[in-house]
Amino acid sequence: MTNKPAITYFLRNPKAGISMHRVFLPIARNIDACNYIEAPTHRANLIGIIRNMTWAFTHRNKHGINHITGDIHYIALAMPHCKKVLTIHDLVTLRIDGNPIKRCILRKLWFEWPLRHCDIVTCISENTRTQLLQNFKINPQRIIVIPNPLNPDYTYTPKTFNEHCPQILHVGTGWNKNLIRVAQALKDITCRLVIVGKLSHEQHTALHNCKIDYRNEVNISDQQLLKEYHDCDILSFPSLFEGFGMPVIEGQAVGRCVLTSNRPPMDGIAGQGACLVTPDSTQSIRQGFQRIIQNSNYRQQLINNAQQNILRFQLTHICQQYKEIYQYT
Repeated sequence: MTNKPAITYFLRNPKAGISMHRVFLPIARNIDACNYIEAPTHRANLIGIIRNMTWAFTHRNKHGINHITGDIHYIALAMPHCKKVLTIHDLVTLRIDGNPIKRCILRKLWFEWPLRHCDIVTCISENTRTQLLQNFKINPQRIIVIPNPLNPDYTYTPKTFNEHCPQILHVGTGWNKNLIRVAQALKDITCRLVIVGKLSHEQHTALHNCKIDYRNEVNISDQQLLKEYHDCDILSFPSLFEGFGMPVIEGQAVGRCVLTSNRPPMDGIAGQGACLVTPDSTQSIRQGFQRIIQNSNYRQQLINNAQQNILRFQLTHICQQYKEIYQYT
């Protein structure tokens, strides 16, 4: 007999970001006989990789299932003769510019070699699964799509839409979040833009040049972020690239109008419950905002559709999908 849990969740170090913690901690709390541990370092240099692999070898679950929840894919190599499930959120690592040797190492350490050593690979969207199959030789039957679950704290909270000066919440300031185009699209539209994430000098300049009335929030808590969702009228998420796009379903869940991209995976995640725009086109983004602001029937239609759409992402439903793959791993 062993006192080890049936499932051990391996999470990246929080300094690398807590997005995966937000996804998998609710799952871990709803799965019997499991625990979760965090990698000792967020650094992806040689020393950091060796340190994380040593930690993974020491803490590997020899008698149960080791679930690597994302980002630190390479630790699968430090768990010989163990059952392993690997979750891949996106393939953004492959898009990093750099010398060919570095890109080759990233490709092998983060994807090619770990894929060979895991029993099951889960992807958080059909788009990620498709990209994985396009880039690597892997049996499609070993790749299962299980979307991210919606945090149960995100529940429908009605709010009267402010047609005269809507508050627009934009979550994220990375290159892919498309903030500069959003600023350009909102030029001369009366609104209040709330931006979550650290702004770059270029973004500051764009917001100033477009004369955007904005407020910037950095390093806010989960509860503060939830309050921003409640306080906003529109959720802005015309992203250029995502593995999933949690703000889409979070905005839908609280009953806000969502504007997002008409490309995978955002369009599939949003269903019929969002205004879909072309993220490369400032004009398309602008027209999307204007349609939401000016058309009350359209807003209500989006909200109604969204309430049906989010049923797919309920925590209990997602947990059941993971339980089924654990059973057959």
